[in-house]
Amino acid sequence: MFFDASIFLWLLLPVAAVSGWFAAKLDQRRRDKHDLPTAYFKGLNFLLNEQPDKAIEVFVQVLEVNSDTVETHLAVGNLFRRRGEVDRAIRVHQNLIARPMLDKNQRAQALLELGQDYLKAGLFDRAENLFSELVEMRLHQEPALRFLMQIYQQEREWQKAIATGRKLARVSGKNLNDTIAQFNCELADGARLAGDIASAREYAKSALSADSGCVRASLLLGDIDAAQGRHQEAIKAWQRIEQQDPQFIDEAAPRLAASFRALGADAAFRELFERFLERHGGAAVMLALAEIVQQREGAAAAEQFIAKWLRKRPSVQGLHRLIELNLARSEDGARSDLETLKTIIEQLRQRQSLYGCQQCGLKSHALYWQCPGCNRWNSIKPLGDKLAA
Repeated sequence: MFFDASIFLWLLLPVAAVSGWFAAKLDQRRRDKHDLPTAYFKGLNFLLNEQPDKAIEVFVQVLEVNSDTVETHLAVGNLFRRRGEVDRAIRVHQNLIARPMLDKNQRAQALLELGQDYLKAGLFDRAENLFSELVEMRLHQEPALRFLMQIYQQEREWQKAIATGRKLARVSGKNLNDTIAQFNCELADGARLAGDIASAREYAKSALSADSGCVRASLLLGDIDAAQGRHQEAIKAWQRIEQQDPQFIDEAAPRLAASFRALGADAAFRELFERFLERHGGAAVMLALAEIVQQREGAAAAEQFIAKWLRKRPSVQGLHRLIELNLARSEDGARSDLETLKTIIEQLRQRQSLYGCQQCGLKSHALYWQCPGCNRWNSIKPLGDKLAA
């Protein structure tokens, strides 16, 4: 039977603590070596026979909670939690907290550990109560506030998450404005889905107040204005993205194109998008311009425009559109080959990862404002539409 060396090292910790405790007892009371509890030898026997679960259980039972063994109890409980044995971790830490001999700091440490046990077990209400108690005690405030913010995010209690995030920023001295802005955006999305447009607008503005670089808030404000026919205001909101993060211009490009068309402002549309294309070169910007070229100058001119751009910046979306234009004008002999090529490109588009997390490296086809892999906010960015993707 294979026995993990790291587990063995962890198990030596309670063994050492138990040994030290009994040695002290022997020295104080001058006991004979035969007075050691049989449970102690039983635990060692389990350990030597590679039965760590039974060994730990015995050591937990034999340990008397005093100032010398508090750390050992915490270590054993943490070991259980890391191994996924949350029920045992809870039992160890609850047993520790129940002892009246703990001083204030020891009790606070035990509360923090028990709160993490509850959190891992999905007992959010119990975990929230313990972490809130620590915040009130002004002990272990920073980790307690971080765990509280984690709970409120999982339960989608965004107002509480915002208040906790602000308090955490004060305690830790770290800037959490970008995360707080995302919480406001979550509120804006929720209000918008509920039909409360006024609240959605205010939440999106609050997001920008917290973080002026919040792309999501600009997209939201533009969407809200466009849905109400306020296209000039929508265009202003979306144009702001160029200063916030030009990597996201392609997200705004189709929206901008629709609002410019609604205003009948083709000249302003083309001027802006040509500037975008020159500075940033996004595929969505290029395709929007190609559509204007097609409307004004015909399909052949649009094909030439796309082909010229593809020579500089190979793109799956650009190639797909070029094939579509050629199909519309192709003869029967070439149509079959073009249809086959279009199918291949469509399959490539479906497999293409358009976004990636800069923290954990997760790739996705959809844009997430919070990474599903590492749960970081604002870490996912567009990867760009490259033909080699």
